[in-house]
Amino acid sequence: MQNLQLLKAGINHIAILRELSITTFLDTYAQYNTKEDMQSYIAANFSEEKLRSDVESDNSDFYFAMDGEMPIGYIKVNYAGAQTDVNDAESLELERIYVLKQHQGKRAGQFLLDAAVAIAKSDALKYLWLGVWDKNTNAQAFYTKNNFVPFGVHTFLLGDDEQNDILLKLEI
Repeated sequence: MQNLQLLKAGINHIAILRELSITTFLDTYAQYNTKEDMQSYIAANFSEEKLRSDVESDNSDFYFAMDGEMPIGYIKVNYAGAQTDVNDAESLELERIYVLKQHQGKRAGQFLLDAAVAIAKSDALKYLWLGVWDKNTNAQAFYTKNNFVPFGVHTFLLGDDEQNDILLKLEI
């Protein structure tokens, strides 16, 4: 296992956050979606302006998994005011857990998930929740292994394509 450290992202990390976001998103989803839908999603969600707004928000936080001086992935967590669906003040949404392809399978994802759980616990929240694409069976297995249980579904819009996410939660 890598010796990873957690670093809260700040306004000075926007360029790194943007690069990690685009790289990991393309690596994970480009093969399943049209180029136009991917470009549309990236433009709307990973622009410098959007990331700056998210980082500055009181209701969202980003944390990098650092391997030495190198960020190899990150999480984005949302409190009720920024959540994509549930909007429960007693919950924390794990909106993103992105790890560079070359670091997958080395427990970086587990490190980041454990960090999200620790954040929810430190904030005395009742549960952590997330949405996972219904076609992403590897991610579903990872969350099931970590005791997440399904509690609903929602639509995730990727460009013009409406996709289904399974909502999963973990009681804290």
